[in-house]
Amino acid sequence: MTLVGSDEARTAPTLGDVLEIRGGHPLRGQVDVKGAKNLATKAMVASLLGETPSTLRDVPEIRDVEVVRSLLEVHGVSVSEGDEPGSLVLDPALAKSAGFEEIDAHAGSSRIPILFCGPLLHLLGQAFIPDLGGCRIGDRPIDFHLDALRNFGAIVDKQPNGIRLSAPEGLHGANIELPYPSVGATEQVLLTAVRAKGVTELRNAAIEPEIMDLIGVLQKMGAIISYEPNRVIFIEGVDELHGYDHRSLFDRNEAASWACAALATDGEIFVKGARQYEMLTFLNVFRKVGGSFDITDEGIWFRRATTPLKPVMVETDVHPGFMTDWQQPLIVALTQAGGVSIVHETVYENRLGFTAALNQMGADIVVHPKGLEGVYRRVERRELEQAAVITGPTPLTGADIVVPDLRGGYAYVIAALAAEGTSRVSNVGIIRRGYEKFFDKLTALGADFDVVG
Repeated sequence: MTLVGSDEARTAPTLGDVLEIRGGHPLRGQVDVKGAKNLATKAMVASLLGETPSTLRDVPEIRDVEVVRSLLEVHGVSVSEGDEPGSLVLDPALAKSAGFEEIDAHAGSSRIPILFCGPLLHLLGQAFIPDLGGCRIGDRPIDFHLDALRNFGAIVDKQPNGIRLSAPEGLHGANIELPYPSVGATEQVLLTAVRAKGVTELRNAAIEPEIMDLIGVLQKMGAIISYEPNRVIFIEGVDELHGYDHRSLFDRNEAASWACAALATDGEIFVKGARQYEMLTFLNVFRKVGGSFDITDEGIWFRRATTPLKPVMVETDVHPGFMTDWQQPLIVALTQAGGVSIVHETVYENRLGFTAALNQMGADIVVHPKGLEGVYRRVERRELEQAAVITGPTPLTGADIVVPDLRGGYAYVIAALAAEGTSRVSNVGIIRRGYEKFFDKLTALGADFDVVG
């Protein structure tokens, strides 16, 4: 390929980046995965709760981390490089309030500011939230967050340009039951309850590995948190917390994405840093489709088995189910499986919209906007769900496509790499939100592409 320079040598990719991809070549080689986006960014926010500096290790170089870093700095937190590559030292000693305009300017489309609320209410007695963005994959209401904060005693004042929160009498423990085991709302409760007066009981909590890792971070800081197997978490509030030193959990979403890339392109990829335990559900589906993997102490090798890919039926669900972030790259691989596969998306209502571009490339995917009934369903049916019926194998051919969101964008790039001919994939800067050194990793795997815009 003729890419000039590496990700580090070039200026940071923008949302307008365009890749010209010449497909039809297997991806082979090694990629390293660092800390999970969904842990690192939340652990950075948690540093606001400590009275001494915190050190976070294996922090990925991604856009979402840059956003959180800038938001912390706007609030007076000192963020500096640590004692090893990929580590950050976060010192909240001079933390201060920030205005709507500052927060909005640095937040961009990120939804992270909502998680600053609990720590800032404890620290400063007030917090501000601008209008929130994020990937356009469906309605992502913040009502769960605001209802939880009200239960802790926060006063929520909705204003034209955002939301102002205050806690003139401080925050107290609460009994909270989430309508759905939302990861974000669970994080909100954890980050708020650890310094609230009294005991908080959270029912129907999310229990993703990233949540457990955040609990580990908070416990290192001095928090008292216990959980039961029925999605109940108890948090005993403490008067003060100190800083932490923590190495982030690996990014299982990125690991699964590269695994699907090996399937789709008939390649072989070693994902260094991936671990079996956090990927058990994915690995089962990967094997059913016709993938093969070898687990080592250093990571996991992913490849196709010697037999053709086979169709599967998958239902996305909260952990320990099949993650919604895994279905998009998997669907690309399923276009090459012989027979009819069905993917039931039960978490977000608009996350199958990306399949239209795959059809443009030659796939045979029919989306049922109101879902499908089925006698073999394990996941409780939800009103918002959709279903994709994928009939294969169908050869993919190059096309001009525009990235819609983070995971869909990754799926498009892998589809282009699996397709015959040349594709132009635009708006790929979105992918930098969650995939570290993406262009460098593609280069290391032998991808044939140019950055043309």
